[in-house]
Amino acid sequence: MKRTIFILFILFSSLLTYPIFAQSPDDLTKQLQEKQTEIQKLEEGLQNARNQEKTLKSQLNLIDGQTKVTTLKIEETNLKIEKLKREISDLSGRINRISTTLDALSEILLKRIIQTYKYSNAVSTFDLIFSSHGFAELLERLKYIQVAQTYDKKKLYELQATKFAYNEQKQDKETRQQEAEKLNKDLEVYKKQLDEQKRAKDELLRVTQNDEARFQQELARLRADIASISLALSNVGAKIGPVNKGDTIAAMGSTGCSTGPHLHYEVYENAKIEGGKVTGNRVNPHNFLDSGKLGSPLQGYPGDTTITTEFGEVYFLGTHTGLDIAPKKYEGVGRGILASEKGVAYSVSAPCSYNISGGSSVGKGVVIDHENGTVTLYWHIL
Repeated sequence: MKRTIFILFILFSSLLTYPIFAQSPDDLTKQLQEKQTEIQKLEEGLQNARNQEKTLKSQLNLIDGQTKVTTLKIEETNLKIEKLKREISDLSGRINRISTTLDALSEILLKRIIQTYKYSNAVSTFDLIFSSHGFAELLERLKYIQVAQTYDKKKLYELQATKFAYNEQKQDKETRQQEAEKLNKDLEVYKKQLDEQKRAKDELLRVTQNDEARFQQELARLRADIASISLALSNVGAKIGPVNKGDTIAAMGSTGCSTGPHLHYEVYENAKIEGGKVTGNRVNPHNFLDSGKLGSPLQGYPGDTTITTEFGEVYFLGTHTGLDIAPKKYEGVGRGILASEKGVAYSVSAPCSYNISGGSSVGKGVVIDHENGTVTLYWHIL
């Protein structure tokens, strides 16, 4: 029995010191470090490129650089996922081996303790005294029983400590699995970013036809549009009054820096109209429209309309700040714009500093303070 326990503990000790990786992860670690270094260098270069004067060539280079960074991040994430897969696989094998050994040790140790206590209870002190050949032999027998019990208890405590280590490794495995799930989600985000960056380059080339003069014209228009909306939001005009959800508050137009009839719709949260300006944080209108928190901002939305530019869509000037919504079939101006929720409406307007075909010298809109922390903007109205 003692020989069996000794062999099992030797085996178990070897399991405890068994390395987590069956194969050295140095190759993956080295590749990860190389990717991270390359990403850092590219991002530093991109920051310098953003500070340069915007030309068509510089913008195309910037998009290409962003695409390269995103591609590297995808490769880096795939390497991290592969590394975690190896770690999880090795941990699973190690946990299985330890579990088997724990079961065997538990069974043997429990039998040992039972046998030891049965022996000590069956043999009384008087039996030991009368069966011993002298006082020295009696002391030796008593000492042996005590040592055996102490040894078994010690090994049982060691077993409990090993079980604790086993549970820690199980937790480690679960943590790595959670990390892998997060990395898979990050991977999907990077893939979407890569698609958006490719679309941005295609759109830039389509709009400018690879011509510097066209690029500068479009750049001036977009800058003028952003400036016009910012000015309108910081200089809220006359109070229109209370409105209810679904009320017609204006008609779709093409005023200001617009190239054709559509509604530019923005949503702000943690927001209010105070001191003649809108304060708050722009958020994706889909978060409110798709969940039903806010109603349709344009007659026919969503079925009879199309979103020509999404919130957060990246283009060569920056990121789009709202939803551009237009009828699926061109029908000119006049379609009804609706209040997304009840609140207090105000008129807003601001000049467009760039002469745009299809637009006008002044942009017009309506803002509604829904008095619940949400403000909505309806821009390019008649």
